[in-house]
Amino acid sequence: MQRRTRAVALAAAATLAGAGVTACGGGSGSASGDKTITYWATNQSTSLDADKKILQPEIDKFTKQTGVKVKLEVIPSADLLNRILAATTSGKGPDVLNIGNTWSASLQATGAFVDWDKELMAKVGGESRFLPAALKSTGATGQDPASLPLYTSAYELFYNKKLFEAAKISSPPKSWNEFVSTARKLTKDTDGDGKADQWGLGLQGASPSFAAHFAFILGTQHGAKVFSDHTPKFDEAGMVDGIDQWLSWIGKDGIVNPSDAETTDKVALLKNFASGKAGMILAQSSTGLTLGQYDMTTDDYGVAPVPAQDSPAAGAKDIGSFVGGINVAIFRNTGNLDGATQFVKFLTSAKEQVILNKVYGTMPSVTDAKDPAFDTPTLAVARETLTSRAVPLPQIAEEAQFETLVGQAMSSFAAQTATGKQPGKARIKSEMAAANQKLEAGS
Repeated sequence: MQRRTRAVALAAAATLAGAGVTACGGGSGSASGDKTITYWATNQSTSLDADKKILQPEIDKFTKQTGVKVKLEVIPSADLLNRILAATTSGKGPDVLNIGNTWSASLQATGAFVDWDKELMAKVGGESRFLPAALKSTGATGQDPASLPLYTSAYELFYNKKLFEAAKISSPPKSWNEFVSTARKLTKDTDGDGKADQWGLGLQGASPSFAAHFAFILGTQHGAKVFSDHTPKFDEAGMVDGIDQWLSWIGKDGIVNPSDAETTDKVALLKNFASGKAGMILAQSSTGLTLGQYDMTTDDYGVAPVPAQDSPAAGAKDIGSFVGGINVAIFRNTGNLDGATQFVKFLTSAKEQVILNKVYGTMPSVTDAKDPAFDTPTLAVARETLTSRAVPLPQIAEEAQFETLVGQAMSSFAAQTATGKQPGKARIKSEMAAANQKLEAGS
């Protein structure tokens, strides 16, 4: 059974990596007796160089405190999972690495990560230090965590205040019907050429990961369970309704620029929002800090929770996000477990959590990290969402295949919808049934 689970995990993660889904050459573990450890960090800011400039001074502090040297490599998000898989296969990986928290259970099942049992957890201050919501996305339910939360985020609605004022919209929408109505008021022909050039909503329609995120959020709002134990339920009515709702924003609702069906790059999305070409976007909380790089302040944009369904299905959960974020893990093949553990303790210390999450615009994953920077409107909405309207993506090995199979199908649907051929619910259900079969066949 353990061997089969590991095979499922590797197949799932490999499929996800092959699809280029992001979360969010192999290195080599430290040689025995060598205090140097290798750290693979995720690209969190606008460039790899920017991340190096942020992280290297903190690493230098750690080395000065402990004597443990750290070789830093910042990995592009699109390459991260492929690099991790190569390391789990070859046994030659870093000592410490960041992972997208939605991959936690899939990667845990490979057996490549150190488990954070009670003894090891005590070395970083104990389980009670971490946000309960974030700790739920660290590995399979009922098992010791295979990673620890580092940066925490949630989806929220960002809106352009100036465009709202010009359209005489007094407040952000709370329900999806209000959302569509608001977006239609924001969709305009501003240059008089007979074609809309300002849109109600900006979307990353060609990003499988973004699409899969909203399949989960909207599907759950419609009552879908996504998985029953380890059995996929992608063709459930709730999932079909959620996917149809997402496609309708591009199609029958007419609130998204059809060219957004080809958008994968978040930078392009944010530039359109900052320039007034889109009145609203749905994005994770770190977006608030990034918008400052496009000369937008909280005078220019507002934030609100992700809207809710107007008529929830019986038994449906009112969620606004999954528990988003980046985790930190230790490879089992490390030659310096003590040094690696000290480094994770450093990264998750209250002081470093304040420093790193402030610069990345995310929320600390520990309860003892306090700073006024985390009281911004953006993070207040994220905190509220994580407290009452967020659940983790399924913490099972098969989760990775959900992201790629459903995400790829939705991106393909978006491309069709942009040409005026929005798939009906019967077609969506058929494609989701095929995705179920692919997952169960291990393909």
